[in-house]
Amino acid sequence: MYDFHNFFLTPMQDLFVNIFILSFLVFAITRGERKFEDSYPILILSIITLFCIAGRVLLEPLPNVQPVTVTVILVGVFYGGTWAIAVSGIIALSTNMIFLGHGPWTLFQVIGWGAVGAAGSMLADKLMINERLAMGRLMALSVVSAFAFDWIVSTSILLNNDFSSLMPYLANGLVFDVYHAVGNMAFVAWIAHPFSHLMSKHTVAPNSRAEIRDVKA
Repeated sequence: MYDFHNFFLTPMQDLFVNIFILSFLVFAITRGERKFEDSYPILILSIITLFCIAGRVLLEPLPNVQPVTVTVILVGVFYGGTWAIAVSGIIALSTNMIFLGHGPWTLFQVIGWGAVGAAGSMLADKLMINERLAMGRLMALSVVSAFAFDWIVSTSILLNNDFSSLMPYLANGLVFDVYHAVGNMAFVAWIAHPFSHLMSKHTVAPNSRAEIRDVKA
C-alpha cells in the first residue's frame, strides 16, 4: 500500500490546519445545536468544554493563545461562577495531564480561570445590555482577564522561590501576557457571538437572555 500520509507540514502550515479544524468545530457546534428541540445545558457545556480542550492543544504552537479565557467568561455570564470553575478545572486538568504537562501550576490555572469566570458572572448585568451582548465591554474584560490570569498562574513560582523573584518573572513574561490579551480579542470577535447565542438558548434556568445580538458598548 502506498504511504500517502508519510509527509510533514511546516509549523506554519500545521498551525493553519489547526485553525481550520477549530473553525470547522465552531461551525459544526452551532449548526448541530439547531436540531435540538429542548434545552440541554449540560450537553452544551460538555461540547464547549471539549472545544476548549481541543483549542488549547491545537493552538499550543501559538504562545499563550487559546480560547479558554473568553469561553470561561461566557460560561460565567450565562451559567454562573460555579459552572465556570468546574469547566476551568476540567480543561486545565485534562489538557495538562494528557498533553501539555501537569504540575502545581495546574491548580493556579484553575484558580485563575475560575476567577475569570466568576468575574464574568458578577459582571453579567454589565455585559448584557437590553438582552444584547456588549462586545466592547466583553473585549475589555477579556484583555484585563489575560493579565489577571497570567499573573495568578505566575505566583506558582513562589512555591519554590522567594517573593523577590516574582516581579522580575512577571516583567520577563509581559510579552506573553500581551499575546494572551491579543488572542482574547481575536476570540471575542470569532466565537463570542455564536457561543453566546448557543448558551442563551440552553441556560440552566429560563431567563430574559433569549436572543443575543452584538452591540458596541
